[in-house]
Amino acid sequence: MERKYPITTKELTDLMQVQLKPDEQQEYLNRHGHIEGLCKKLQVDTQTGLDVNDKSDLEARVAQFGRNEIPPKPPKSFFYLMWEALQDTTLIILIISAGISLVLSFYHDSSQVPDEEFSQIKEPNVEWIEGAAILIAVLVVVLVTSFNDWSKERQFRGLQSKIDSDQKISVLRNGQIDQLPVKDILVGDICQIFYGHLIPADGLVIESNDLKIDESSLTGETNLIKKGFERPMLFSGTHVMEGSAKMLVTAVGIHSQTGIIMSLLGATDHDEKKKETTTKKDNKVYKGVGNTEEGEEIELNKKEDESEQKSKKKEQSVLQAKLTKLAIQIGYAGMTIAICTVIVLIIRYCIKEYSQGHELLTTNIFTPLIKFLITGITVLVVAVPEGLPLAVTISLAYAVKKMMKDNNLVRHLDACETMGNATAICSDKTGTLTTNRMTCVQCYINGKFYEVLPKIDEVPMPIRKMVDAGISINSNYASKIEKSDKPNQLPTQLGNKTECGLLGFVENLGGNYALTRESHPTNTFVHVYTFNSSRKSMSTCIRHPTIPGGLRLFTKGASEMVLNKCKYIMVGDSVREFTQADYNDVNKNVIEPMACEGLRTICVAYKDFVPAEYKKNKNEQVLNGELNWDEEEATLNNGLTCICICGIQDPVRPEVPEAIRKCKSAGIVVRMVTGDNVNTARSIARACGIIGANDDFLVLEGKEFNERIKDENGEITQERVDQIWPKLRVLARSSPQDKYVLVKNIISSKLNPNREVVAVTGDGTNDGPALKKADVGFAMGIQGTDVAKEASDIILTDDNFNSIVKAVMWGRNVYDSIAKFLQFQLTVNVVAVICAFFGACIVGESPLRAVQMLWVNLIMDTLASLALATEPPTEDLLQRKPYGRTKALISRTMMKNIIGHAIYQLIVIFVILFLGPQLFDMDDGIPKDATQFKPTQHFTMIFNSFVLMTLFNEINSRKIHGERNIFKGFFSNPIFYGIWIVTLCLQFVIVHFGSYAFACHWLTLEQWAWCLLFGIGTLLWGQIVTTIPTHCLPKKLEVGNEVPNLADYSAIDGSQENSELRKGQVLWLRGIARLQTQLRVINAFHETMDNYSPITRRQFLANQDSPNLSRK
Repeated sequence: MERKYPITTKELTDLMQVQLKPDEQQEYLNRHGHIEGLCKKLQVDTQTGLDVNDKSDLEARVAQFGRNEIPPKPPKSFFYLMWEALQDTTLIILIISAGISLVLSFYHDSSQVPDEEFSQIKEPNVEWIEGAAILIAVLVVVLVTSFNDWSKERQFRGLQSKIDSDQKISVLRNGQIDQLPVKDILVGDICQIFYGHLIPADGLVIESNDLKIDESSLTGETNLIKKGFERPMLFSGTHVMEGSAKMLVTAVGIHSQTGIIMSLLGATDHDEKKKETTTKKDNKVYKGVGNTEEGEEIELNKKEDESEQKSKKKEQSVLQAKLTKLAIQIGYAGMTIAICTVIVLIIRYCIKEYSQGHELLTTNIFTPLIKFLITGITVLVVAVPEGLPLAVTISLAYAVKKMMKDNNLVRHLDACETMGNATAICSDKTGTLTTNRMTCVQCYINGKFYEVLPKIDEVPMPIRKMVDAGISINSNYASKIEKSDKPNQLPTQLGNKTECGLLGFVENLGGNYALTRESHPTNTFVHVYTFNSSRKSMSTCIRHPTIPGGLRLFTKGASEMVLNKCKYIMVGDSVREFTQADYNDVNKNVIEPMACEGLRTICVAYKDFVPAEYKKNKNEQVLNGELNWDEEEATLNNGLTCICICGIQDPVRPEVPEAIRKCKSAGIVVRMVTGDNVNTARSIARACGIIGANDDFLVLEGKEFNERIKDENGEITQERVDQIWPKLRVLARSSPQDKYVLVKNIISSKLNPNREVVAVTGDGTNDGPALKKADVGFAMGIQGTDVAKEASDIILTDDNFNSIVKAVMWGRNVYDSIAKFLQFQLTVNVVAVICAFFGACIVGESPLRAVQMLWVNLIMDTLASLALATEPPTEDLLQRKPYGRTKALISRTMMKNIIGHAIYQLIVIFVILFLGPQLFDMDDGIPKDATQFKPTQHFTMIFNSFVLMTLFNEINSRKIHGERNIFKGFFSNPIFYGIWIVTLCLQFVIVHFGSYAFACHWLTLEQWAWCLLFGIGTLLWGQIVTTIPTHCLPKKLEVGNEVPNLADYSAIDGSQENSELRKGQVLWLRGIARLQTQLRVINAFHETMDNYSPITRRQFLANQDSPNLSRK
């Protein structure tokens, strides 16, 4: 193919090498004529960008340089999913046994004397039906499992595709800044990147404003790298930690450094991806890419990161680990009972045959032995809670889907469960507790304090002009106010809402920020100090508008900090000195009153640098040569001139006080952690209900907090933090480091024997450590940076605290849903296993045939898991305290219900077994010979009664806390009663038309009535069981209250290696394997969020307008 551009993809790739040192980068650049030469070769103008109307040019760039996407691994075919489902150990055993049974069913020993009763039955050979029915049941299970996986994979791929298409970045085309999908970026595009962004492709800096990049994901270097014309290389997947820039895109997709690394390591393959991107600092990933001398640091970072990840995973998977431990214990018990069942059946058969003088070692022995083996296997099948993995999967998947509608985009599935146990929430203020619609309502200007904004003619023209320039220029140009077309609708605030409030103040004073910006484009700026959480201010330096060679520096930020740097103040047409007494007066009579009313106070100031010959005013600083922009404090720390102080109102969201009240009733402590003034924070906390007028809680500033928690040596001690955090409710003027220290030490504290479970909200790049350290990290979907979103577990798409409360409800509902199914499942298992075992021991035959137990276990339990796992949450969930990590998986109430209902059902079954023929006027169905098989009303009534009792007990199982009204909320869940009715109808069909396939004989109307009566009796019996006081039962009945070591149950995470190691140890792992199958696509979705390479994460995380769509 003929190349349109005189530069190859390889040349661009060689240019963008991570290991190149600055001088080597310049050497490579000079080969191509530096950035200007590259732009010429790529045929792009840095001032206008690509021509969006030139389709042939855009297509040529795609053809020559590729697209900005890394192709995902093709989805697995339906037949491959079926093959995976067939790897289940028990299914394999059942298939083999059914196959042998089929073969033996067609073998007849001519020497065998037929039974006189059976010889009179004119029936064809039906011995093959049971084996065939088992094979059909296995096929149904495999098909259902495969279809479930296939449909989920389609759903999540569709979701990922939609999310990817909505990820946007600012791109310059035709001289206009447009928001384009990240995947549409082309080589030659001019992109704008800002603080908090993940860089979407490789490129070169063409315009920089104090740009600093975190390249640790590629090199392991923890120091921020300052980027500019000396070090212009930008790499995809790295983080913008400070400043902003324009970049020329030089490599996209698989040709970028991230794409090359992924391709070399096969990271686009699903199996390799998880292994090699679990930690971004794995030295294997960057072998041959990073600098040799950094290898030791990379390895160290890898170990530390792995340790933290392992620790977090351990903390976040308590429920899964408990379930796995319980299931393994049940598996051991089930295996023991199954083996005992087979042994007892064989011994009984041998004794009977020997007593009748028959030879044991003949070919005829294989038929009963196979039947005994099938019975033993089905006992094992019933003993193990096969539906539990599916219930966990459905409950989590259902919760994730519904949480989408509640504005919670769940990135890590475990976060659902963990949120249910949250005991503390550390929340930001702005946008989370407040509306984030900023309006300037008070100001200090021209030496006067205005509680109502002044009219235009009350402010002198020089001050108005300076306010216009100081705010319009010294703000992100993406921040703007759009007038609404509707007369009664407020203007739309775009970008940074605080800046929008200030721009509104400019308009109130008659200014026009749009015209001011047009006359001062960003490429004319001399230098920019972008806002960050430690600086708490933003500064922009421009050429002086009237003095040749002069500079003017505008600054805006937290009023106490900026005002403390002011030595002068504008009053009227002049400038006067601003003394310490003036500062104290303004702080006491202006800033504090504003803050006490909950207003955010922003000071706007400026400073002029002029050549010596032009110095006229005392507030001008002589400019001697070039300013050293690296000495920020020396440049900005003194001599500023105050223009005005704005009091910006950000009202509390109307729904937040009620949400805080719900948190308190749910046993969750809410703490506000904000960078705002302490009086502003206190006022908002009172309005929200975090603190009351007479509460004895602490409200601290970050500085005082740090002083209190450090010992004489300046070291933070757990003991000192423990003296503060229980009473701390507001932490103001805090830094991200303060937030991290608070979260870390609350989690590490031993004051709560159950350990505090902490949720944290964050929106800034520097909030990443706190979000990662928290048990559940919430990132803001609207105002949050890409880095914050990447570090989070859940993204709040509406930035609303009320959505966090809904996440708590769903988390508790997930736990309760699993507990409901566990209660139901174990009751079924206990009854079926005891029935099969004692039936085999006493009458030589399980009252429930193999195919019947398969129906109960594999079909009915699947439907039950779907029904019980989709119970919607209610407000009642917020009326109790968090369960805690040591909460028993099976409480005494649940154990009371399990044992109580098992006793009832076993009594009914054994009464029908031994007294049924006399009580219900039917023939005795107990076989005289293990090789004989004939469906009877006797055993069909046992099977039907058992299923109906189980079905009605499903209604009982909806309540796990001893509630009497079991029908509360029944009709608000159509999934539940719909499945219940379907199951009842299927049972009717099986009994009436199942015949030999299901070992069923049709029942009379009277017998059906008795079966229904036994089923309904389960509901009445449940009321009796509920009457038994739980506190009288021994605590030993509780199961699963220890916090297990997750490392011992790591198979649940889907690790193939660990799974293989444990397969030979515990037969229960066929249930784990099924769980892995059910969760495979969801885990893949989780890996997309958590373990993908940075370029792919960028596609998911960048968009701040994530759609409300339905993840370890």
